[in-house]
Amino acid sequence: MATLASANVASFVSVKLSRDGLDDQYNYETWSEQMSCLLESQDLMEFIDDTPPPPESRDDKWRRTDRLIKGWILGALSDEVIKTVVNLPSASAVWMKLKDNFSETRSPSPSPPPPPPFAAVSYKGKKWREDTKLYKSALRGDWETAKKIVDEDPSAIKLRMGFNLETAIHVAATVGKPEFLSNLLDLISDDDSVLALIDKFGDNPLHYAAAMGDYEAAKILVTRYPDLLYHSNIYGYFPHHSAADFGHRKILQLLISKTNHNHLNNPFADGGGRFLLELMICADLFDIALELVDKYPSIVTVDPRRSIGPVLVRIAKKATTFCVDDQFSFWKRLICILKMNMNPKSFDIENQTILDTEHPWWRKLVLKLHSRGVIKYLAFGINKYHEKIMLRKKALGLVKCLCKHMESLDYDLASGICEITILAAAKAGNRDVVEEIVEVYPLAIYFRNSSSQSFIHLAVKNRCEKVFNLLYQSTTYDYSNEIDNSGNSILHLAARLAPTHKLNLVSGAALQMQRELQWFQAASKFISPYMKEQKNHSGKTAKMIFTKEHKKLKIAGEKWMKDTATSCTIAATLIATVVFAASITVPGGNEPKFGYPVFHNSTAFTVFAVSDAVSLFTSTTSLLMFLSIHTSRYAEEDFLYALPKRLCIGLFTLFVSILFMMIAFSATVYLVFGRKKSWVLLPVGALSCLPISSFVLLQYPLLRDVISSTYGHGIFGKKKDRPFP
Repeated sequence: MATLASANVASFVSVKLSRDGLDDQYNYETWSEQMSCLLESQDLMEFIDDTPPPPESRDDKWRRTDRLIKGWILGALSDEVIKTVVNLPSASAVWMKLKDNFSETRSPSPSPPPPPPFAAVSYKGKKWREDTKLYKSALRGDWETAKKIVDEDPSAIKLRMGFNLETAIHVAATVGKPEFLSNLLDLISDDDSVLALIDKFGDNPLHYAAAMGDYEAAKILVTRYPDLLYHSNIYGYFPHHSAADFGHRKILQLLISKTNHNHLNNPFADGGGRFLLELMICADLFDIALELVDKYPSIVTVDPRRSIGPVLVRIAKKATTFCVDDQFSFWKRLICILKMNMNPKSFDIENQTILDTEHPWWRKLVLKLHSRGVIKYLAFGINKYHEKIMLRKKALGLVKCLCKHMESLDYDLASGICEITILAAAKAGNRDVVEEIVEVYPLAIYFRNSSSQSFIHLAVKNRCEKVFNLLYQSTTYDYSNEIDNSGNSILHLAARLAPTHKLNLVSGAALQMQRELQWFQAASKFISPYMKEQKNHSGKTAKMIFTKEHKKLKIAGEKWMKDTATSCTIAATLIATVVFAASITVPGGNEPKFGYPVFHNSTAFTVFAVSDAVSLFTSTTSLLMFLSIHTSRYAEEDFLYALPKRLCIGLFTLFVSILFMMIAFSATVYLVFGRKKSWVLLPVGALSCLPISSFVLLQYPLLRDVISSTYGHGIFGKKKDRPFP
């Protein structure tokens, strides 16, 4: 479409021809002459023609442009004229209808000057204060005031009063007061055109209700005026698109259930259905999308390259939908899995009641705890985890459905769709989509992007361990030895610094450096020894790239390690000093004759002595570990095991020393002040838990991360038994 013609038509949209219709002073002849001047472009005139192309030859571009031009023409008409042409199927039909209706009113009088620009409110003098009263009443949902205004001036309900030229009904559909909207609609006759009024973007009141999520308003509008379902705006979007765009599940289900797919303006036809499908995927409405595809398979079968491909790519990019286990703790996952493995008929989730008792004891325990609300407080978010699991299943079901449709396509078309999908899924880290694509098209593992990088190259480059772990399920590694256009193998890509958003998932620069070394080691397992020393086109080996790329991270990791060790060294030194002094000056003193402690026969004194000794030994060990961190050489390899191991031992022994120091202190207080007063142990024990719990809350996350990343199962390895090519 020509740029000049688009600018001309855009300027025409900004012109309000008449509020009262095309009269003698401004008749069809004048209007037609201006329209003809603006539509001189051949690209536009092909749509405003007596003989539009037959339905079988109309492509999506023609349909979109036809809807756009139809919206432009309707936006330039008065309210009374719109009702005569709004339901016509094409811009050509609208044009010819206007020509027939106004050909008799041609006037030879000269054309008047162009009308003023199409403004938000076009009032004169002080009348705007009166006309905006209904708008304000609609915003407040004040029916009494609104009824008085409409009774005095029935035409007020048709005024376009908002910034986007919306009517009072548009506003009433968004304020969340269905009674106001229902009462306002009662004042409108069935043949009135007020609901056909659109704002400057072509949105009708149902667009507004769907976008704002007002279910009751949408239900009222659909029930009374079902034709609103089939009116699109100037961009070709129907109310269904508005509901899906803002993720309003209930309203979207209502609109779909009330839509007749045989209607002339079917919202699910052609590009509209495909775009609706993409919007639902963006809003995680996978179950509705799956139902829509099952009910209207033509959405994905008419033009698979432009439907199945983009939709699968959309799903492939939503990796967080499939990575459910990474978002919840182990205990939440465990309890939820126990619930899900039970017979669904035995448990009423809504009422939290047990319907039968045919379960093992551990399942009965979980059911009873859940029915009494205990699990809800012990592991907050279990229901959310269950919802995430169900969402993943629905998304995977949609992927399987689309892949099933893809099996009937020819080789070239199917391979093209699989290519863009598997590369997008690998880049996003969506393992499930990669597996489904390879299940349908095994040769997809050899597809390359413009840089000649396969899915495994993209997984390593973007640090997507779930996709990379598919190599552990593979029976051949020949594709892992391939290089890209720059001569880089997967080891060269693993040697590069990880993307920032992936690097920040690990706490602390030292642990980030450890994770990068783990990636480098994992990648080296799947390439031949010859490729490990192979240089890329820049003459660099993977080791050279790793050293250069991680130079700053190595310095930052060294600083982080030393700062952490310094802080913990101070605490360990203080503890060692205190407990050493306590071991010399025992509570109660010593006997003058033999030098034995006065309370050496007391059980509390034994607890004190053992606790003090353990605290001294562990604090000294912790001090030595942190000192060794300060004196380390800080080579790259040290960040893999040596430094994390020392940090782990130092933090653990520091925690143990604090714990036993509190026990020794509590025993001392009991011996000196609470002899034969057992109630003293209760407040002392409670207060001694304060520093211990503080250390756990503050330092346990770090200790957990260090232990997990150093001694845990790790992020690499075979995660499934499902075979992979």
